[in-house]
Amino acid sequence: MNLPPTGTERRYRDFNSYLKAIFGERVQRISIDAGLSCPNRDGKISRGGCAYCDSRGSGSGAMISHGLSIQEQIARGRLFGEKRYGAKKFIAYFQSFSNTYAPLHKLKDIYDAGLECPDVVGLFVATRPDCVDSNILALLSSYRGDHLVWIEYGLQSAHDSTLLAVNRGHDVKCFESAVRMACDYGLDVCAHVILGLPGETRAMMLETARFLSLLPVSGVKIHLLYVVKGTRLAELYSRGAYDCLSREEYINLVIDFLEFLPPDMVIQRLTGDPPPSELLAPDWAGEKSLNIALVKTRLEERDTWQGKKHLPSQLNH
Repeated sequence: MNLPPTGTERRYRDFNSYLKAIFGERVQRISIDAGLSCPNRDGKISRGGCAYCDSRGSGSGAMISHGLSIQEQIARGRLFGEKRYGAKKFIAYFQSFSNTYAPLHKLKDIYDAGLECPDVVGLFVATRPDCVDSNILALLSSYRGDHLVWIEYGLQSAHDSTLLAVNRGHDVKCFESAVRMACDYGLDVCAHVILGLPGETRAMMLETARFLSLLPVSGVKIHLLYVVKGTRLAELYSRGAYDCLSREEYINLVIDFLEFLPPDMVIQRLTGDPPPSELLAPDWAGEKSLNIALVKTRLEERDTWQGKKHLPSQLNH
């Protein structure tokens, strides 16, 4: 059995500490909407999108809804980060929709715009595993000399049956291939997973944790499946065909999930942050700070930690 962490009260490798270890100070992410789309929405794969995804592509909608340029979004994000957190360094986080889904020259213009400000020290790009190729990954890798660069792939589940049920539009093999390709270009990979997807049992969710532990994945974002307006999931929920996890179930699932992950994997997120005006259920999903605090408390109560049940022989970083 793996030993508990020493020299620190932290029981998982949190994202802020990871960044501080690199830059020596707090670094704040600025979420950016680059105005891109998604092949699961524009008809290339499907027009419905994923069952849980809202009209803003899980992002801010700053460009699509409000017409703000990337530079304007960076300026606003810097001001907010400085006032609220005292941050002086920032990450350009391309969050909305699929941020590698455009011609290469357009992607370069977008990323360059996000990195114009000298206070921006990192480039994080969220996308789908079926929206990358060698040219795109080479472009992202070219920024590594001066910036911290991560690519984020939506996996959500390591079960093809689940991906099909939520209309994800790709399979698990596609994700694995994209991870290994990104690593060939020296990129750090963050995997997005969702707990509470329709039809998934606790055992299935923990199998996703074990699956990630077998891959060269550097970080993970763990999300709760919450219901927002205007989604297929909302239709299922309104018909009584989907029940959300309780807070107690989710807190314990997060901890169970952490136990199987490698101890060096960066935990970038423990739960999502739904827009209050769009959230239908569960009500407690909007209490992000409380939910994170409860995870930390439960880790202490259970005297457990990230990697406690991880097998070192699985490590493939």
